[in-house]
Amino acid sequence: MSYETITVAEADGVATITLNRPEVMNALSAQLRVELLAAWRTVEARARCIVLTGAGRAFCSGQDLQDAMTLGAGAFDLGRVLAEEYEPLLKAIYDCPVPTIAAVNGAAAGAGANLALACDVVIACESASFIQAFTRIGLIPDAGGTYWLPRQVGMARAMGAALFAEKVSARQAVDWGMIWEAVPDEAFAAHVAARAGALAAGPTAAYRLLKQALRVSPGNGLEAQLTLEARLQGEAGATADFREGVAAFLEKRPARFTGA
Repeated sequence: MSYETITVAEADGVATITLNRPEVMNALSAQLRVELLAAWRTVEARARCIVLTGAGRAFCSGQDLQDAMTLGAGAFDLGRVLAEEYEPLLKAIYDCPVPTIAAVNGAAAGAGANLALACDVVIACESASFIQAFTRIGLIPDAGGTYWLPRQVGMARAMGAALFAEKVSARQAVDWGMIWEAVPDEAFAAHVAARAGALAAGPTAAYRLLKQALRVSPGNGLEAQLTLEARLQGEAGATADFREGVAAFLEKRPARFTGA
């Protein structure tokens, strides 16, 4: 399938999807959302790791406000757009069975920031920033922002970031626990490639199970979580990857995981 607003590259088990509207800082137009969801559903069936990034100087500036200007304020129903277009996309990213990395190469604003936070791991270049820009135009955080932020940074920081709509630097985002790491700009591309390669070479069946366990943990009590761990670990212990991992450990060699 050919795309106009994104690019897709696949190599060595890593699928890289790049938002490709650099002239508008990769703003999320209706066409881009459709193409991103279609591409995501296509590559997740065969990739062992998915990287989401942006072209040019920004990761994503959020909702393309030109959509609203084109349709007119009365015709642009944000509730419908979120329910019918953003929700399926965010769920596809969040529920992806393989590890996902948001490689934030620049500004991530509004829905663009929250698109990044939907991924399993966020790696940003040091010059990147995150901003919940919604109140600047009279809106509330959406695209999962009211879900991700309090869980990742706590209520006080989530409330301040949302109310004041101030930039959070990549380093500050690391300190807050919003993202995994910030990397010097000159090392960013190589570092993301190495991280993605490591995940693609890893035990992807175990990754799928651990994602499941961690995602439901905040809503479980200890007994329920221990029961879940036992069940999922039983599944992991029955995989070929577990047998390979043990054999590799005993033979003092790198493991060759297949995801089976």
